[in-house]
Amino acid sequence: MSEQTNQENGFGSSLALLDALGIGPVWVRRELAVEEVQEQAQQQANATPTAAAVETVESPSPVPVQPAREPAPMAERPAVQASPVAAPKAPAAPMPRSAPVQEEGGPPAWLDEMDFAASLEPVLIPEGEDDEPAPAVDPVIARIKQMDWPQLKEQVADCRRCGLCQGRKKTVFGVGDEKAKWLFIGEGPGRNEDIQGEPFVGPAGKLLDNMLVSMGVKRGDNAYIANIVKCRPTDETGRDRPPSPQEVASCLPYLQRQIELIQPTVLVALGKTAAISLLGLDPTTPVARLRGTVHRYQELPLVVTYHPAYLLRSLQDKSKTWADLCLAMSTYQAQAR
Repeated sequence: MSEQTNQENGFGSSLALLDALGIGPVWVRRELAVEEVQEQAQQQANATPTAAAVETVESPSPVPVQPAREPAPMAERPAVQASPVAAPKAPAAPMPRSAPVQEEGGPPAWLDEMDFAASLEPVLIPEGEDDEPAPAVDPVIARIKQMDWPQLKEQVADCRRCGLCQGRKKTVFGVGDEKAKWLFIGEGPGRNEDIQGEPFVGPAGKLLDNMLVSMGVKRGDNAYIANIVKCRPTDETGRDRPPSPQEVASCLPYLQRQIELIQPTVLVALGKTAAISLLGLDPTTPVARLRGTVHRYQELPLVVTYHPAYLLRSLQDKSKTWADLCLAMSTYQAQAR
């Protein structure tokens, strides 16, 4: 009956050979389903009392099943005592693959676990993401820093960097000794300066010339006179006004280049606009708070005093201005040593 059953399931030739060897009930082929093995073993046990019991294998469990006791020798072979055969472990039913298995000589198994990376889009991390962006450099300012005197004068004459160019008559570049030790800096051109194209002309200019003479210098001789802005600032009524911070920022590179070319020993800021623009102070800072102290502009000593136009309206402060000029002269003497 065993042979008939095996033939019906397609494994007759193989099990017949196993039966002939006396190990048919123990050695089960991998392809044979567990239920079929149990049914065939039951049928063989009923037909042949001496047949060995087949191991009971649980399909879902991967734990190997212990072999059953060896049965007595079969009746048809009484003269032959079969030696005990170690029963191999029945293979467990295939389990779902939970992790890649590394084959001998093959690539490491963890490479299969990284296959998901191929489906991800690359993320580009920009360089210096946490760094602050570098400030943009104005190409005009970069060229100004390389100009000589003729180039700088030509650049100022054609300047259109702010709105002051629309109402000007002439630009006011500056006047004096280009190798002077003294540099006097005012606010901006007035009506007379806009007409003549020279700084500090008219009543305020005459007062400044007297101040220079009292210091032992004069216009054009060891002294240079310039302004923060090169064009006249006016309000809606056409009257003079202080330049705005934007106008100062547009024009200041010209003065900075003049200072680099002159290389003066001492700077004198005439009035509030010149002082706060050079020192980078709050626009509300009064001149009285800046007087009596030697400040520094790019390592150069700078003394602050009142503007000559202000002194024409406030004669009582002329003595304070003289004190400021004395401070500037003592600073000059200290620098000359």
